[in-house]
Amino acid sequence: MVIGVPKEIKADEFRVAIVPSGVRALVERGHRVLVEKSAGLGCSIPDADYAAAGAEIKDTAEEVWTAADLVVKVKEPLASEYGYFRSGLVVFTFFHLAADPALADALIDRKVTAVAYETTELADGRLPILAPMSEVAGKLSVLAGADALMKTRGGRGVLLGGVPGVERGDVAVIGAGIVGTNAVKVALGLGADVTVLNRDIEKLRRLDDLFPGRLLTLASSTYNIEKTIAGCDLLVGAVHVPGARTPTLVTREMLGLMKKGAVIVDVSVDQGGCVETIRPTTHTDPTYEVDGIIHYGVANMPGAVPRTSTFALTGATLPYVARLADLGVERAASADPALERGINIHRGMVTHPSVAASLSKPLTPFDRARKG
Repeated sequence: MVIGVPKEIKADEFRVAIVPSGVRALVERGHRVLVEKSAGLGCSIPDADYAAAGAEIKDTAEEVWTAADLVVKVKEPLASEYGYFRSGLVVFTFFHLAADPALADALIDRKVTAVAYETTELADGRLPILAPMSEVAGKLSVLAGADALMKTRGGRGVLLGGVPGVERGDVAVIGAGIVGTNAVKVALGLGADVTVLNRDIEKLRRLDDLFPGRLLTLASSTYNIEKTIAGCDLLVGAVHVPGARTPTLVTREMLGLMKKGAVIVDVSVDQGGCVETIRPTTHTDPTYEVDGIIHYGVANMPGAVPRTSTFALTGATLPYVARLADLGVERAASADPALERGINIHRGMVTHPSVAASLSKPLTPFDRARKG
């Protein structure tokens, strides 16, 4: 199979979908790997390293997309890439289709198979590809929030860890999954006071066991969210529903309860966000203000640390890339239920229940879609 790795074109996205060791592994299995020129430079991987591993370096994205049977990316295709779509092409990347109906329509109309990193799901509910990026984003969320809290950045001028004789900053985290847990680790490491809200009490119990006596856990409810955000300096949105649009838990009206100059970092912005007033931003222009509250909505947070993120991501994706290349998408899905759950669109039909519901599209189970 021919595997294509184009350069990412999303604003401030420096990651790449494969590293030289992955190229070598795929070439040794008998596949061709096409890598767009300079695709790895954002994370300090030169073309020469790819060539030495057996990749064919192509000058343009068009050469990669046109020749590839399977395109592997990091972030969702942008509108300028829709022209490369064609029937039978398989694209394996983060899609977040629940928040991007235009992309979904383009994939459906051109009968592209969309296999999403974020919905590739194990039998126990774990998301093996999303997990490492969630770890990175969770840690970065507090670091980005701490920066935005500085008066020079428009925030209220609070140092999260405080100093002797001065109260510490207050961090609220909505969600106790991988993003939330890693946000808690960093916030506590900086010395902040931390409150975590989640609907699943077992997840709160796990955090309480990890950090006994060091944080406050609360069952998530409108009442508890309002009470908590009223006192926080930094709010981290860490809510995720696989394949679905993130539910709105913090409304615009609730912003009036918050301290002026407080900061919101909504990590779930790529799935629509759990804060009503959040919208996607970029690393170049990461924040904006609504009703006196600073909003940080960067949708590709791990792109700020591309070398760490790339190696973490590609370590998780390579086994699935190899399976797709070895078997083709339909046989790979039959052999690996996690990959089948990763398929959002196939042969012009939406095959993932949460994606179909979020987009108000008819659901076609994969077994039916594969029959055309």
